[in-house]
This record gives sequence, structure tokens and C-alpha cells, in this order.
Amino acid sequence: MRHRHTLAAAGILLTAGIGAMIPAGATTTPARSTSVRATALVVDARWGGHATFDRLVIDVRGALPPVTVRPVDVLRHDGSGQKVPLAGKYFLEIRLSPAAAHDAAGHSVHQGPRLLKIHLPALKGVALTGDFEGVVTIGAAFDTKPAYKTFRLHSPERFVVDIAHPVGCRA
Repeated sequence: MRHRHTLAAAGILLTAGIGAMIPAGATTTPARSTSVRATALVVDARWGGHATFDRLVIDVRGALPPVTVRPVDVLRHDGSGQKVPLAGKYFLEIRLSPAAAHDAAGHSVHQGPRLLKIHLPALKGVALTGDFEGVVTIGAAFDTKPAYKTFRLHSPERFVVDIAHPVGCRA
């Protein structure tokens, strides 16, 4: 009986050893496409006031990449880490990646503001805070804690942040 267990264990180890010796290139899974997807270009950031909300729209040329929106205590420039001089008590950081706000030659394609104070009921400022290592970051400033919702629109591609405010637009 002991001999059988030894043979079974040897067979398992031999099988595992043979599997470990198969070259990585010899897999049977289909090869992935080698086509390179063009990087999304962030070309504009614009805003508008409405009766019950302010809207921030980020225009993108190409496929809209994944976007994250998160509240932060302070806005900082990507790369340098320097504080963004945008007035406000509350801030949202909007990150698009993979994306760029410049072309292959390094020239800016972003037509929106670099740093701008805005006088809407909720939205008080917008800044392009980063175009660094495949990540474009835009910051938004508010005097009160923002209640917001986000969504995507297509044809043309754009990312939208709606920020609620009391009824009555002062734009």
C-alpha cells in the first residue's frame, strides 16, 4: 500500500514538473491583437449654469478613457505636487487615464482653462492640474460641499459632472 502512494506521488510530481517545463510561448490561448489604441486627447473643459445645477463638461477626442472623480482636501499639480492656487473650501479631482492633453509633438491640444475662477452658484473654479505620464487631471473648486453626479455622453465623446445647487441660477 505504501508503495502505491509513493508511485502516485511520484506521478503527480512528474506531471507537475513536465507542465513547468513547457515554454511560455507554447500556450494554446489565442494571441492578443498587437494593434495600438490611440490615446484619448482631452481637448476642452467647459461649464454652464442651470436652474438647479452647474455642469462641467470635459471634451475628449478619441475613445473616452476610464474616469475617476474624488473629493480631495487640496488640489495639487501632477508631477510637481505644488498646490493649485484655486480658491475654494472643497475640491473635486477628475482623472482621465490613459489620456493626454498634448499631441505627439508635445504641443497642447487642450483649449480649456488652465486656471480660472468661475462665478456660478456651485462651481467656483476649474483648473487643468495635470497632463503627466498618461494621466490628465482637472480640478474643480466649490465654496460648499458638492453634491454631484457623473455620466458619459457620446458623439462627440465627453464626460459630465453635474453639481446640484439651490433653485435659482445666478449665472
